[in-house]
Amino acid sequence: MLHTPIDNVRADTPEDWLARHGGETAVLLHCPGALAARHARFRRGFPGAVTYAVKANPDAALIAALVQGGMTAFDVASPAEMALVRGISPQAVLHYHNPVRSRAEIAAGIAAGVASWSVDDMGELDKLVACGVAPDTEIAVRLKLPVAGAAYDFGAKFGAEPDLAQALLARAAAGGFRVSMTFHVGTQCADPDAWTAYMQACAQAARKAGVRLSRLNVGGGFPSGRDGAEPALEPIFAAIAGGVSAFDEAPALVCEPGRALVADAMAYAVRIKARRGAALYLSDGIYGGLSECPSIGMPRVDLVTEGARATAAPRPFALWGPTCDSLDRLPGETLLPGCAGEGDWLLFRSAGAYLVGVTTCFNGYGTYERGEVARLWTDPSRPLG
Repeated sequence: MLHTPIDNVRADTPEDWLARHGGETAVLLHCPGALAARHARFRRGFPGAVTYAVKANPDAALIAALVQGGMTAFDVASPAEMALVRGISPQAVLHYHNPVRSRAEIAAGIAAGVASWSVDDMGELDKLVACGVAPDTEIAVRLKLPVAGAAYDFGAKFGAEPDLAQALLARAAAGGFRVSMTFHVGTQCADPDAWTAYMQACAQAARKAGVRLSRLNVGGGFPSGRDGAEPALEPIFAAIAGGVSAFDEAPALVCEPGRALVADAMAYAVRIKARRGAALYLSDGIYGGLSECPSIGMPRVDLVTEGARATAAPRPFALWGPTCDSLDRLPGETLLPGCAGEGDWLLFRSAGAYLVGVTTCFNGYGTYERGEVARLWTDPSRPLG
């Protein structure tokens, strides 16, 4: 276990919780209302089925809350994630969209009743056939394009170029499978045009292959509010709704958000252990709950001192993690109130994705506690999540 049991203390805001808490251990603060609001926003605005990418946060209580809110399908990337979801929602629909699998993993997926498998390589399609994936199962061909707009590109690892995607579609259809397509625009993408470009390319590939897509899975990549502002999801939803006009026959739409569903429902509080001039030494760093910062940049960070948000004039600080590794430094310099010092808290927003399940205990650090708050923002006019 990398975290202590969920704390029974509940509070109105993170500042209230931290004022009661004390101690030095980092705290992951969860706002159930923010999670429910973001889930409802997707279900209300996305023009198709909304599923959840479990890899973003494999916390059982969070998954159970999504199920209670109406989530019925999940993107799973391993047999362990299949078992996790099945233990919470035995009837859930499973999409196994990690496109590289061992034969043992394929067997586990068949046993778990996986409904959709992605492919981006002929050898992987052949492997599914050889392992006994039944005809009439959905095969979703994963496309990749050189589309900009994301914090980093997922196409470097997965996805088929358009010509290969076309060939995979034709072969899957000839094998009796229900053919679909899927893609991932990349992490934290705020540009609706990225989805439009992918949808047009999918329509073209299907047309050239002579197949009708039963579904189009537009993946994840939707932005979260790492800067503290509400992400602009509705323009993306509108672009996706309009994108089906590129198809001769419009496929049913599916999305698989992870970060955008859960990140803004949590904040991560990390204590300052020491100040040395313009450098702050923290109780957690890149080997723990802040592991994403070097790859996609810093989220909004607030200083909480004596249970209140500090408002002193800002200055840039270097932020160092607690381990003895000199790589354990958050990127760049972070503007914080100049009064920051030992015993204060740094509150990292949009912390609900890629912290649970990713945190290590290198050098004996990485432990965190859990708490629940009614609001993640002190401004009552600001919407949840």
